[in-house]
Amino acid sequence: MSTELIHHYSTVGEVRLHYVTAGSGPALVLIHGWPQSWFMWRGIIPALAQYYRVIAVDMRGLGDSSRPYSGYDTSTVSNDIWRLMSEVLGEQRFLVGAHDWGGPVAFALAAQHREAVRAMAILDVPVPGDGTPLAAMARWHYGFHSELDLPEALVAGREALYLNWAFDKAGASPASISQEARQEYIRTYSQPGAMRAGFNYYRALPQDVEDHQRYLAQGKLQMPILVYGGGDAKSGRANAALESWQRVGSDVSGGVADGCGHWIAEERPQWVAGRCLEFFARARSRSVLAIDLGAWRARSRELFPGVAASLTVGAA
Repeated sequence: MSTELIHHYSTVGEVRLHYVTAGSGPALVLIHGWPQSWFMWRGIIPALAQYYRVIAVDMRGLGDSSRPYSGYDTSTVSNDIWRLMSEVLGEQRFLVGAHDWGGPVAFALAAQHREAVRAMAILDVPVPGDGTPLAAMARWHYGFHSELDLPEALVAGREALYLNWAFDKAGASPASISQEARQEYIRTYSQPGAMRAGFNYYRALPQDVEDHQRYLAQGKLQMPILVYGGGDAKSGRANAALESWQRVGSDVSGGVADGCGHWIAEERPQWVAGRCLEFFARARSRSVLAIDLGAWRARSRELFPGVAASLTVGAA
């Protein structure tokens, strides 16, 4: 049975977001990376949609969302997603899946809304501002994309050449990104302003580092976080992704996705879907238990005020 994918547009502040929904149940928002769009999740949405209300969003400036002149720092982009989830879709608590640039956006989202984000699954990306030098997470294109106006001038009219090179280079094999996906990504990134918007994410990195360190001053993230880096030596981040998230979260697990480069969700979609379903099921069961224990504590204080104050659940 095929999964129905429904396309939507919603205006949130200055940006018009395009997003795709499928399934029903607890909410799960999927945040893509560069140079991709919601389409990178197509291989895992059917499995996730059997259990969740899946929302795969195009971030501001990318995919079929609108392209404001500014606002490409993770704090602003994550606020777009928060407003979409909470104001438009009415979801006050939700799960998050993210890849590449979607990862830092997910961090900013979770850091600003710690009670709303129940758990996160992250693919092949570190966190800017994790306490290590920024250069440690960078590859050559970080500097190129950060230069003002130069990358736009050099790739104008050559978007397909540049993007196909990136797809070939960053996968475990040149076949990691299908021809269908390449055509879809090239379609969206060839639109006016799309490449500039993508480069602006890299130009905002210094602001991201400053913002993320300010969020971390409030403490590490407490929600469960699953992180996998690509295992291919030339294109994946391997354990570096996990180690970065362990510096910013207190409940971080994961490892290395064997046989994958950077494009893990497209290289091994069934494997990713399986890991996400297992992880989110465990995280949800823990969350329900925590809610039940919290209600028990509150009720105990009402019934036994002199005793309940000294009780500590789970200390044994």
